[in-house]
Amino acid sequence: MSISSVLGNTLGLKPNQLRRIEKLYTRRIPPNQILTAEFARQIAELSHETRRQIGVLIDRKGHIEYVMVGDNRRIELPDFKRIRVATGRFRGLRCVHTHLRGEDLTQDDLTDLALLRLDLMAAIDVDPETALPGLVRAAHLLPMHAGGLQQVNSSQAYAFLEPRIPSQLDLDFLALINSLEEEMARNRRVSHRAEIRERTILVGVTTGPLSDAEESMAELSELATSAGVVVQDKIIQRRQAIDPRTVLGRGKLDELLIRALQLGADMLVFDRELAPAQVKSLSEVTDLKIIDRSQLILDIFAQRAQSREGKIQVELAQLKYLLPRLITGQDSAFSRLAGGIGGRGPGETKLETDRRRVRDRINRLEKEIETQRQRRQEQRKARTRKGLPIVSIVGYTNAGKSTLLNTLTASDVRAEQRMFATLDPTSRRLRLPREQEVIINDTVGFIRDLPPDL
Repeated sequence: MSISSVLGNTLGLKPNQLRRIEKLYTRRIPPNQILTAEFARQIAELSHETRRQIGVLIDRKGHIEYVMVGDNRRIELPDFKRIRVATGRFRGLRCVHTHLRGEDLTQDDLTDLALLRLDLMAAIDVDPETALPGLVRAAHLLPMHAGGLQQVNSSQAYAFLEPRIPSQLDLDFLALINSLEEEMARNRRVSHRAEIRERTILVGVTTGPLSDAEESMAELSELATSAGVVVQDKIIQRRQAIDPRTVLGRGKLDELLIRALQLGADMLVFDRELAPAQVKSLSEVTDLKIIDRSQLILDIFAQRAQSREGKIQVELAQLKYLLPRLITGQDSAFSRLAGGIGGRGPGETKLETDRRRVRDRINRLEKEIETQRQRRQEQRKARTRKGLPIVSIVGYTNAGKSTLLNTLTASDVRAEQRMFATLDPTSRRLRLPREQEVIINDTVGFIRDLPPDL
């Protein structure tokens, strides 16, 4: 094993100290124990001598997989976020590290526990005088409760074990983890039977008044419901400026990801159009689908478009949205959209299609739309020659335009209590008193920030 096997803040350590820290890899912890008293003494002594936090990640067989060195306040764990964990399971690693100030588990400790989905997070107090280990403070994640999801809060995400000295840690660690994962599996089965639709948290970030953001989020919630998505929670952050990489601030993003873990959410829907770089940055810190407002609207249109013209218009809008976001090679953010919200549509183009093929398809669709536009123009001219007045019903989506058309003309145009039930304009004749006839048009409703190509 080489010195480079020790991760983190090793600069300034003596060769002898590095070798002794590296020897931690040779230790083995009984699988049913969090740690042993002997191991606690060894790591506490090293931590006291170096004045740095020292930590290890232990697998369920008791092998030391990683050894890390931090500073006197915190320790950096390896970045596992790109390595997925099976649904209903923890990562199979527990973190045991030292604290030099006698503090409880810190917010950083709990954030790492949640976002990395560790089996357990434990901190050993190091006595500043004797270098002996003191209390061991530990916590684990709680399984998501299948019912009452809206009542879950951050304090209910963790269970804290009673602090004890190492020799008194008599908990059967493997039995605890197995029971937690069994409960997670049961809850997921119950949740799956009750609700097989995708589950999301809505995310709003604004630099303006909160009242405007709340109105927009209410609209986004209706859009998500209309798309067949279960909205589990909404988070709004007001900032002086939008973060160019992750939209949200780092602390709020961590809070959001922990919340998503608690609720078992499948994706995050942002109430704004995300830049390609923002989608990429967000996908690097979470396995969740990342969807923005434009994608959600495009998905609704893809579900509802019935006419040939409508389907072409939607496919064209989807491709124009996708083109600047296509990155040569594999891109995890888009590979996650292989199905469900954000990944369906009337066209056959796959998300992995290269830019050239997408551009060719866009050109063909634009020509077809232009042909249809000219045909519609001829139809309008014919109506004008007949002298028939034309009345268009316009208004906000789901305001009752189709219902009004049906009432006036005794028609059976599709009318539903949801956004964008009407995507294909419909015309009907209405006979007025004195033998006068007019053409009444039902139209697609208004909404904020509609993608321009729709």
